[in-house]
Amino acid sequence: QVQLVESGGGLAQAGDSLRLSCATSGRTFSGYAMGWFRRAPGKERDFVAAITWNSDLTNYAKSVKGRFTISRDNAKNTVYLQMNNLKPEDTAVYYCARYSGIYYNTDPEYWGQGTQVTVSS
Repeated sequence: QVQLVESGGGLAQAGDSLRLSCATSGRTFSGYAMGWFRRAPGKERDFVAAITWNSDLTNYAKSVKGRFTISRDNAKNTVYLQMNNLKPEDTAVYYCARYSGIYYNTDPEYWGQGTQVTVSS
């Protein structure tokens, strides 16, 4: 069974930085693309960032490009989301996801429980 556990969320002010972590169970972490999504209050869950199995490719939502960075450490079975220059509109529950293949051109297969990020102005 695959489990994804996010951490690192919390309260921040506009302009601050936070780093989210997602620790995964299982020995096959390195064989799958990983991603971050978020759900703002009253909205649907949206894509934030994704990274291929070996970190050779990344993809970002337009709203976070240049401010957020996704990375992974396959030795630690962990994926990260470094969030810089946070804005109030970044307030959301952030979810980690594991895709079903080595690239992120498939649908996420497993999800974490989410971690709240709240940014005040």
